[in-house]
Amino acid sequence: MPAMDLNGTGADLADAERRASAERTTAGVDRLRAQPHTYAALDLGTNNCRLLIARPAREGFRIVDAFSRIVRLGEGVSASGHLSEAAIRRTLGALEICRDKMDARGVTRARLIATEACRMAENGEEFIARVSERTGLELEIEDRETEAQLAAAGCAALADAQAKGVVLFDIGGGSSEIVWLARGATGQGADIRSRVRHWASRQLGVVTLAEKFGGYNVDPDTFEAMIDHVWAELADFRNRVADEMRCDNFHLLGTSGTVTTLAGVHLNLLRYDRRRVDGLWMSENEVDGALDRLRAMSYDDRVANGCIGAERADLVLAGCAILEAIRLAFPADRVRIADRGLREGILAELMGADGVWRDGERVREHRR
Repeated sequence: MPAMDLNGTGADLADAERRASAERTTAGVDRLRAQPHTYAALDLGTNNCRLLIARPAREGFRIVDAFSRIVRLGEGVSASGHLSEAAIRRTLGALEICRDKMDARGVTRARLIATEACRMAENGEEFIARVSERTGLELEIEDRETEAQLAAAGCAALADAQAKGVVLFDIGGGSSEIVWLARGATGQGADIRSRVRHWASRQLGVVTLAEKFGGYNVDPDTFEAMIDHVWAELADFRNRVADEMRCDNFHLLGTSGTVTTLAGVHLNLLRYDRRRVDGLWMSENEVDGALDRLRAMSYDDRVANGCIGAERADLVLAGCAILEAIRLAFPADRVRIADRGLREGILAELMGADGVWRDGERVREHRR
Protein backbone atom coordinates (compact mmCIF):
# COMPACT_ATOMS: atom_id res chain seq x y z
CA MET A 1 0.00 0.00 0.00
CA PRO A 2 1.45 3.42 -0.87
CA ALA A 3 2.87 5.42 2.00
CA MET A 4 0.42 8.23 1.35
CA ASP A 5 -2.47 5.81 1.98
CA LEU A 6 -0.92 4.68 5.24
CA ASN A 7 -0.54 8.29 6.40
CA GLY A 8 -4.11 9.03 5.31
CA THR A 9 -5.46 6.07 7.30
CA GLY A 10 -3.57 7.22 10.41
CA ALA A 11 -5.02 10.71 10.15
CA ASP A 12 -8.50 9.27 9.71
CA LEU A 13 -8.08 7.16 12.83
CA ALA A 14 -6.85 10.17 14.80
CA ASP A 15 -9.80 12.23 13.60
CA ALA A 16 -12.20 9.46 14.59
CA GLU A 17 -10.65 9.23 18.04
CA ARG A 18 -10.94 13.01 18.50
CA ARG A 19 -14.58 12.93 17.39
CA ALA A 20 -15.34 10.07 19.75
CA SER A 21 -13.62 11.89 22.60
CA ALA A 22 -15.57 15.06 21.84
CA GLU A 23 -18.81 13.09 21.73
CA ARG A 24 -18.03 11.49 25.11
CA THR A 25 -17.24 14.93 26.57
CA THR A 26 -20.46 16.43 25.15
CA ALA A 27 -22.48 13.53 26.50
CA GLY A 28 -20.87 13.99 29.91
CA VAL A 29 -21.66 17.71 29.91
CA ASP A 30 -25.26 16.97 28.92
CA ARG A 31 -25.57 14.50 31.79
CA LEU A 32 -24.18 17.09 34.21
CA ARG A 33 -26.62 19.70 32.94
CA ALA A 34 -29.47 17.29 33.45
CA GLN A 35 -28.48 16.85 37.08
CA PRO A 36 -29.34 19.55 39.62
CA HIS A 37 -26.47 21.71 40.79
CA THR A 38 -25.47 21.77 44.41
CA TYR A 39 -25.32 25.34 45.69
CA ALA A 40 -23.41 26.95 48.55
CA ALA A 41 -23.85 30.30 50.26
CA LEU A 42 -21.30 31.53 52.77
CA ASP A 43 -21.71 34.60 54.94
CA LEU A 44 -18.58 35.71 56.78
CA GLY A 45 -19.59 38.47 59.12
CA THR A 46 -18.01 40.37 61.98
CA ASN A 47 -19.08 37.75 64.50
CA ASN A 48 -20.12 34.59 62.65
CA CYS A 49 -19.02 32.35 59.82
CA ARG A 50 -22.07 30.60 58.36
CA LEU A 51 -22.53 28.23 55.44
CA LEU A 52 -25.55 26.67 53.77
CA ILE A 53 -25.38 23.98 51.09
CA ALA A 54 -28.59 23.24 49.21
CA ARG A 55 -30.17 21.62 46.19
CA PRO A 56 -33.30 22.73 44.33
CA ALA A 57 -36.51 21.14 45.55
CA ARG A 58 -40.08 21.10 44.30
CA GLU A 59 -40.71 24.14 46.46
CA GLY A 60 -37.73 26.29 47.34
CA PHE A 61 -34.66 24.29 48.19
CA ARG A 62 -33.51 21.49 50.44
CA ILE A 63 -30.62 22.14 52.81
CA VAL A 64 -28.20 19.24 52.65
CA ASP A 65 -25.51 20.64 54.93
CA ALA A 66 -24.86 23.65 57.12
CA PHE A 67 -22.20 25.12 59.36
CA SER A 68 -22.08 28.00 61.81
CA ARG A 69 -19.34 29.12 64.13
CA ILE A 70 -18.74 32.30 66.10
CA VAL A 71 -15.28 33.48 65.03
CA ARG A 72 -15.37 37.19 65.97
CA LEU A 73 -13.33 38.16 62.94
CA GLY A 74 -14.07 41.82 63.62
CA GLU A 75 -13.04 41.74 67.28
CA GLY A 76 -11.34 45.05 68.06
CA VAL A 77 -11.36 46.27 64.47
CA SER A 78 -13.49 49.34 65.26
CA ALA A 79 -10.68 50.61 67.50
CA SER A 80 -7.57 49.31 65.73
CA GLY A 81 -8.69 49.38 62.10
CA HIS A 82 -7.12 45.95 61.56
CA LEU A 83 -8.17 42.32 61.72
CA SER A 84 -6.09 40.73 64.46
CA GLU A 85 -3.94 37.69 63.85
CA ALA A 86 -5.85 35.70 66.46
CA ALA A 87 -9.17 36.50 64.80
CA ILE A 88 -7.78 35.64 61.37
CA ARG A 89 -6.56 32.25 62.59
CA ARG A 90 -9.92 31.44 64.16
CA THR A 91 -11.66 32.35 60.95
CA LEU A 92 -9.29 30.41 58.70
CA GLY A 93 -10.00 27.31 60.78
CA ALA A 94 -13.74 27.75 60.27
CA LEU A 95 -13.33 28.40 56.55
CA GLU A 96 -11.32 25.20 56.13
CA ILE A 97 -14.29 23.30 57.55
CA CYS A 98 -16.56 25.11 55.10
CA ARG A 99 -14.29 24.17 52.20
CA ASP A 100 -14.26 20.53 53.25
CA LYS A 101 -18.05 20.47 53.49
CA MET A 102 -18.39 22.04 50.05
CA ASP A 103 -15.98 19.48 48.59
CA ALA A 104 -17.76 16.57 50.29
CA ARG A 105 -21.16 17.70 48.98
CA GLY A 106 -19.91 18.32 45.44
CA VAL A 107 -20.83 22.01 45.30
CA THR A 108 -21.02 23.29 41.73
CA ARG A 109 -22.38 26.81 42.27
CA ALA A 110 -21.34 29.08 45.12
CA ARG A 111 -21.22 32.64 46.32
CA LEU A 112 -19.02 33.40 49.29
CA ILE A 113 -19.23 36.87 50.79
CA ALA A 114 -17.52 38.81 53.54
CA THR A 115 -19.21 41.81 55.09
CA GLU A 116 -18.55 44.61 57.59
CA ALA A 117 -15.36 43.42 59.30
CA CYS A 118 -13.56 43.16 55.97
CA ARG A 119 -15.08 46.41 54.73
CA MET A 120 -13.80 48.25 57.82
CA ALA A 121 -10.36 46.69 58.17
CA GLU A 122 -7.35 48.15 56.42
CA ASN A 123 -6.07 44.62 55.93
CA GLY A 124 -9.40 43.28 54.67
CA GLU A 125 -8.18 42.65 51.11
CA GLU A 126 -5.01 41.09 52.43
CA PHE A 127 -7.12 38.72 54.53
CA ILE A 128 -9.21 37.75 51.48
CA ALA A 129 -6.01 36.89 49.58
CA ARG A 130 -4.79 34.84 52.53
CA VAL A 131 -8.08 32.92 52.60
CA SER A 132 -7.68 32.09 48.92
CA GLU A 133 -4.11 30.90 49.39
CA ARG A 134 -4.89 28.84 52.50
CA THR A 135 -8.28 27.35 51.60
CA GLY A 136 -8.82 27.88 47.88
CA LEU A 137 -12.06 29.73 48.65
CA GLU A 138 -12.65 32.95 46.72
CA LEU A 139 -14.49 35.39 48.98
CA GLU A 140 -15.83 38.74 47.83
CA ILE A 141 -16.18 41.77 50.08
CA GLU A 142 -19.78 42.79 49.50
CA ASP A 143 -21.04 46.37 49.53
CA ARG A 144 -23.72 47.43 51.99
CA GLU A 145 -26.52 47.85 49.46
CA THR A 146 -26.11 44.33 48.13
CA GLU A 147 -25.96 42.98 51.68
CA ALA A 148 -29.26 44.69 52.50
CA GLN A 149 -30.90 43.36 49.32
CA LEU A 150 -29.72 39.80 49.93
CA ALA A 151 -31.00 39.87 53.49
CA ALA A 152 -34.34 41.12 52.18
CA ALA A 153 -34.42 38.44 49.50
CA GLY A 154 -33.81 35.76 52.09
CA CYS A 155 -36.63 36.60 54.48
CA ALA A 156 -39.11 38.81 52.62
CA ALA A 157 -41.40 35.81 52.20
CA LEU A 158 -42.25 36.18 55.89
CA ALA A 159 -43.68 39.67 55.39
CA ASP A 160 -47.45 39.93 55.77
CA ALA A 161 -48.77 39.92 52.20
CA GLN A 162 -51.51 42.35 53.23
CA ALA A 163 -49.08 44.96 54.60
CA LYS A 164 -48.47 47.97 52.37
CA GLY A 165 -45.05 48.32 53.94
CA VAL A 166 -42.80 46.47 56.35
CA VAL A 167 -39.61 47.52 58.10
CA LEU A 168 -37.12 44.68 57.74
CA PHE A 169 -33.91 44.76 59.76
CA ASP A 170 -30.80 42.64 60.15
CA ILE A 171 -28.73 43.25 63.29
CA GLY A 172 -25.24 42.02 62.51
CA GLY A 173 -21.95 41.93 64.34
CA GLY A 174 -20.37 45.01 62.76
CA SER A 175 -23.28 46.65 60.96
CA SER A 176 -27.05 46.64 60.85
CA GLU A 177 -29.16 46.88 57.71
CA ILE A 178 -32.66 48.30 57.66
CA VAL A 179 -35.05 48.18 54.70
CA TRP A 180 -38.46 49.61 53.90
CA LEU A 181 -40.07 46.73 52.01
CA ALA A 182 -43.13 47.48 49.92
CA ARG A 183 -45.86 44.98 49.18
CA GLY A 184 -45.18 42.89 46.09
CA ALA A 185 -46.43 39.84 44.25
CA THR A 186 -43.12 38.05 44.70
CA GLY A 187 -40.91 37.70 47.71
CA GLN A 188 -37.78 36.30 46.09
CA GLY A 189 -35.39 36.58 43.21
CA ALA A 190 -34.90 39.61 40.99
CA ASP A 191 -38.22 41.17 42.01
CA ILE A 192 -36.93 41.93 45.50
CA ARG A 193 -35.15 45.02 44.16
CA SER A 194 -38.44 46.54 43.09
CA ARG A 195 -39.83 45.99 46.59
CA VAL A 196 -36.93 47.68 48.40
CA ARG A 197 -38.13 51.29 48.56
CA HIS A 198 -35.46 52.52 50.97
CA TRP A 199 -32.48 50.98 52.68
CA ALA A 200 -29.72 51.98 55.08
CA SER A 201 -26.67 50.33 56.55
CA ARG A 202 -25.01 51.64 59.68
CA GLN A 203 -21.80 50.62 61.42
CA LEU A 204 -23.83 49.52 64.41
CA GLY A 205 -23.61 45.85 65.30
CA VAL A 206 -23.60 43.82 68.46
CA VAL A 207 -19.80 43.61 68.49
CA THR A 208 -19.12 47.27 67.73
CA LEU A 209 -21.76 48.51 70.16
CA ALA A 210 -20.66 46.18 72.97
CA GLU A 211 -17.04 47.25 72.47
CA LYS A 212 -18.08 50.89 72.69
CA PHE A 213 -20.43 50.68 75.71
CA GLY A 214 -19.59 47.35 77.36
CA GLY A 215 -21.50 44.09 77.25
CA TYR A 216 -20.82 42.11 80.39
CA ASN A 217 -22.60 44.21 83.01
CA VAL A 218 -25.04 46.59 81.36
CA ASP A 219 -26.84 48.86 83.82
CA PRO A 220 -30.01 50.81 82.89
CA ASP A 221 -28.10 54.03 82.13
CA THR A 222 -25.72 52.23 79.78
CA PHE A 223 -28.59 50.48 78.04
CA GLU A 224 -30.40 53.80 77.51
CA ALA A 225 -27.18 55.36 76.21
CA MET A 226 -26.89 52.58 73.63
CA ILE A 227 -30.49 53.14 72.52
CA ASP A 228 -29.90 56.89 72.19
CA HIS A 229 -26.77 56.28 70.13
CA VAL A 230 -28.59 53.99 67.70
CA TRP A 231 -31.65 56.29 67.56
CA ALA A 232 -29.44 59.15 66.38
CA GLU A 233 -27.90 56.96 63.68
CA LEU A 234 -31.37 56.10 62.36
CA ALA A 235 -32.44 59.74 61.89
CA ASP A 236 -31.75 59.90 58.16
CA PHE A 237 -33.64 56.69 57.44
CA ARG A 238 -36.58 57.80 59.60
CA ASN A 239 -36.84 60.99 57.57
CA ARG A 240 -36.66 59.20 54.24
CA VAL A 241 -39.52 56.83 55.02
CA ALA A 242 -41.73 59.36 56.80
CA ASP A 243 -44.16 59.58 53.87
CA GLU A 244 -44.36 55.86 53.14
CA MET A 245 -47.78 54.25 53.38
CA ARG A 246 -48.61 52.32 56.54
CA CYS A 247 -51.69 50.31 57.33
CA ASP A 248 -53.16 48.17 60.09
CA ASN A 249 -51.00 45.25 58.93
CA PHE A 250 -47.71 47.16 59.24
CA HIS A 251 -45.11 45.21 61.22
CA LEU A 252 -41.42 44.74 61.84
CA LEU A 253 -39.52 41.78 60.39
CA GLY A 254 -36.26 40.96 62.11
CA THR A 255 -33.48 38.59 61.12
CA SER A 256 -30.52 38.25 63.46
CA GLY A 257 -29.21 36.36 66.43
CA THR A 258 -30.71 39.05 68.62
CA VAL A 259 -34.31 38.46 67.57
CA THR A 260 -34.02 34.69 67.44
CA THR A 261 -32.55 34.73 70.95
CA LEU A 262 -35.41 36.96 72.07
CA ALA A 263 -37.87 34.46 70.61
CA GLY A 264 -36.14 31.55 72.35
CA VAL A 265 -36.37 33.35 75.70
CA HIS A 266 -40.04 34.14 75.06
CA LEU A 267 -40.76 30.48 74.31
CA ASN A 268 -38.79 29.29 77.35
CA LEU A 269 -36.67 27.02 75.19
CA LEU A 270 -34.06 25.01 77.06
CA ARG A 271 -32.17 24.71 73.79
CA TYR A 272 -32.61 26.76 70.65
CA ASP A 273 -35.02 25.20 68.14
CA ARG A 274 -35.17 26.85 64.72
CA ARG A 275 -38.40 25.08 63.78
CA ARG A 276 -40.24 26.86 66.59
CA VAL A 277 -38.60 30.24 66.05
CA ASP A 278 -38.52 30.89 62.30
CA GLY A 279 -41.73 32.68 61.31
CA LEU A 280 -42.87 33.29 64.89
CA TRP A 281 -45.10 36.31 65.46
CA MET A 282 -44.51 38.25 68.69
CA SER A 283 -46.81 40.97 69.95
CA GLU A 284 -45.53 44.25 71.34
CA ASN A 285 -46.20 43.04 74.88
CA GLU A 286 -44.44 39.73 74.25
CA VAL A 287 -41.35 41.53 72.97
CA ASP A 288 -41.40 43.82 76.01
CA GLY A 289 -41.65 40.83 78.34
CA ALA A 290 -38.77 38.95 76.71
CA LEU A 291 -36.59 42.07 76.72
CA ASP A 292 -37.30 42.64 80.41
CA ARG A 293 -36.31 39.05 81.18
CA LEU A 294 -33.07 39.36 79.21
CA ARG A 295 -32.14 42.65 80.85
CA ALA A 296 -32.79 41.19 84.29
CA MET A 297 -30.31 38.36 83.70
CA SER A 298 -26.80 38.63 85.05
CA TYR A 299 -23.89 37.82 82.78
CA ASP A 300 -23.65 34.36 84.36
CA ASP A 301 -27.40 33.86 83.80
CA ARG A 302 -26.96 34.68 80.13
CA VAL A 303 -24.04 32.27 79.83
CA ALA A 304 -26.19 29.51 81.35
CA ASN A 305 -29.15 30.17 79.07
CA GLY A 306 -29.41 27.57 76.30
CA CYS A 307 -30.41 30.17 73.70
CA ILE A 308 -27.49 32.49 74.48
CA GLY A 309 -24.40 30.75 75.86
CA ALA A 310 -20.90 31.96 76.64
CA GLU A 311 -20.08 33.04 73.10
CA ARG A 312 -22.91 35.57 72.91
CA ALA A 313 -23.56 36.50 76.53
CA ASP A 314 -21.59 39.76 76.24
CA LEU A 315 -23.25 40.77 72.96
CA VAL A 316 -26.95 40.09 73.30
CA LEU A 317 -27.85 43.23 75.27
CA ALA A 318 -26.18 45.42 72.67
CA GLY A 319 -28.44 43.73 70.12
CA CYS A 320 -31.45 44.37 72.34
CA ALA A 321 -30.57 48.07 72.45
CA ILE A 322 -30.47 48.20 68.64
CA LEU A 323 -33.84 46.45 68.53
CA GLU A 324 -35.33 48.90 71.03
CA ALA A 325 -34.15 51.89 68.97
CA ILE A 326 -35.76 50.38 65.86
CA ARG A 327 -39.01 49.76 67.74
CA LEU A 328 -39.03 53.36 68.98
CA ALA A 329 -38.39 54.66 65.48
CA PHE A 330 -41.06 52.44 63.88
CA PRO A 331 -43.75 51.53 66.42
CA ALA A 332 -45.57 48.34 65.47
CA ASP A 333 -48.01 45.98 67.16
CA ARG A 334 -46.17 42.92 65.83
CA VAL A 335 -42.69 41.67 65.11
CA ARG A 336 -42.05 38.60 62.98
CA ILE A 337 -38.94 36.58 63.68
CA ALA A 338 -36.84 35.20 60.82
CA ASP A 339 -34.15 32.58 61.25
CA ARG A 340 -33.13 33.08 57.64
CA GLY A 341 -31.62 35.92 55.70
CA LEU A 342 -28.52 36.63 53.68
CA ARG A 343 -27.49 33.05 52.92
CA GLU A 344 -31.00 32.12 51.83
CA GLY A 345 -31.07 35.23 49.66
CA ILE A 346 -27.85 34.13 47.97
CA LEU A 347 -29.25 30.66 47.31
CA ALA A 348 -32.46 32.06 45.85
CA GLU A 349 -30.57 34.39 43.53
CA LEU A 350 -28.14 31.67 42.37
CA MET A 351 -30.99 29.26 41.66
CA GLY A 352 -33.05 31.98 40.02
CA ALA A 353 -30.18 32.76 37.65
CA ASP A 354 -30.05 29.07 36.69
CA GLY A 355 -33.81 28.88 36.19
CA VAL A 356 -34.33 26.31 38.93
CA TRP A 357 -35.94 28.51 41.57
CA ARG A 358 -39.37 26.89 41.63
CA ASP A 359 -41.10 28.95 44.26
CA GLY A 360 -41.06 32.68 43.70
CA GLU A 361 -43.36 33.58 46.56
CA ARG A 362 -42.31 31.43 49.47
CA VAL A 363 -39.19 30.11 51.09
CA ARG A 364 -39.68 26.50 52.05
CA GLU A 365 -36.49 24.96 53.27
CA HIS A 366 -36.15 21.26 53.79
CA ARG A 367 -33.41 20.84 56.37
CA ARG A 368 -31.93 17.62 57.60
